[in-house]
Amino acid sequence: MHLTEDDLREAAKVVYTQMAPTPQYAWPMLAERLGCEVWVKHENHTATGAFKLRGAITFMDWLLRTHPDVPGICTATRGNHGQGQARAAVAAGLSAKVYVPRGNSLEKNAAMRAFGAELIEFGADFDEARLEAIRVAEAEGLFLVPPFHEEIVRGVATYAWELFSAVPDLDVVYVPIGCGSGICGTLLARDALGVSCDVVGVVSDGAQTAKLSVEAGRMAETDSARTFADG
Repeated sequence: MHLTEDDLREAAKVVYTQMAPTPQYAWPMLAERLGCEVWVKHENHTATGAFKLRGAITFMDWLLRTHPDVPGICTATRGNHGQGQARAAVAAGLSAKVYVPRGNSLEKNAAMRAFGAELIEFGADFDEARLEAIRVAEAEGLFLVPPFHEEIVRGVATYAWELFSAVPDLDVVYVPIGCGSGICGTLLARDALGVSCDVVGVVSDGAQTAKLSVEAGRMAETDSARTFADG
């Protein structure tokens, strides 16, 4: 996948139909603690409290253009992905069926319902919920939204475009890794703008699949992802 600066501008136009750019601030107490200037990109200021809304907006824009007769979407999530997809789908006039594992965050479940999702708890973990979402999407003619898709990355990349445009002389950017749309979007935006900074992906101790895969040069698996970090 490759994005140009014009691609990012066009994606941002789509994103900004439903949300405003988020701020980035240099926090002096963080600088004092770490001994360097530290900027924080506040994606917690989106309507869903996470960057994934951006990708959901661009994904729905693409979906309506390429599949104009689709009645709705179906997806699986632990929270942030589902909130973004539900909000963007409803705004696009589509239904949103969202599967979560049993025992999922009550707060995030409530938020997804508030954004218009039909929320179904299924299975003991995310993978079981995902498999049920796949089955139901096929059975009911809904469009299955994956957690990672080029059109999602295109929208997500706009937060990095905003950051690099506002603070072009950064030395290192740290990005948490879940399914990878955030770090992929950051790398694509960095390269599109010609910014010379390192991008470091951060994983939880208990969920190191991305790190192990990069180190091995192939897809790696772990027996579990035991961490309180979620998405």
